[in-house]
Amino acid sequence: MGASCLNGRGVLLLQNSRIQFTSSKIEDLMFRTTFNPKTMEGDVIVNLSLIHKEDFEDVLKIFSLAINSGLAVSPMLKVLHEGDSIGDRVIGKDEVGFATVCSITIDGILLKAGVMVKPRFGGLVEIRDGAPIRFTNVLTYQSTTIDPLEVLMSQELTSVMEMLRTGTGKILANLREAPMVARDVIDNTLSDMVDAGITGILEVGEPNTRILDVPVERDHLGIVVIGGTNPMAIVQEHGIPIRTNAMSTLLNINELKHINEL
Repeated sequence: MGASCLNGRGVLLLQNSRIQFTSSKIEDLMFRTTFNPKTMEGDVIVNLSLIHKEDFEDVLKIFSLAINSGLAVSPMLKVLHEGDSIGDRVIGKDEVGFATVCSITIDGILLKAGVMVKPRFGGLVEIRDGAPIRFTNVLTYQSTTIDPLEVLMSQELTSVMEMLRTGTGKILANLREAPMVARDVIDNTLSDMVDAGITGILEVGEPNTRILDVPVERDHLGIVVIGGTNPMAIVQEHGIPIRTNAMSTLLNINELKHINEL
């Protein structure tokens, strides 16, 4: 095999090919996010999920349930049909695509507000009696070329539907860190996001304090965000085939519609 090395952006160079770690992809998408929650204009990061068109009505009902239950980043999404294009992808024969807002959009918005956010990992959060308890499984963004939530979902480790029914289960979420000196800016920006319909914040920790049983870097605080792929996890739990490409591309917010309008 040829020699390999890491460049300064966390991209593995191997035999003239480029393997991009998820942390590098996140950094790129964060800088390209332009959505302004005050003006409701700009681009957001979206996940792309593909299903068979025969499952469309069932999947739409599941997405509606998940989103209206607060298990998504935003109620805005776009439905794509056979022949439609998104990014460099064209929806195939007998397929339907769902473009949903990715949680990394939150990091992009915070970055534009001047907050140096550091995404750490994606994982499973144990929910007990409706309250988040702790992370049980995690996968760091710097250790994989595949989105951690995609990996965990593929292992069928979630119990999102069970959580909706009983208040206890495991959902997808991710953790990022931010400097504690930016606490006021973070609070104000998150408030603007909520007003704009971006309500995926699960918990904001105190400076220098563990969050959901995970320690944070000194002089930082943790922010836990609900994974944008939770609706897809419920679809999978129902035995419906679905293929998800997290952090797929960027779309202008004006191309998306509220789930209740579909």
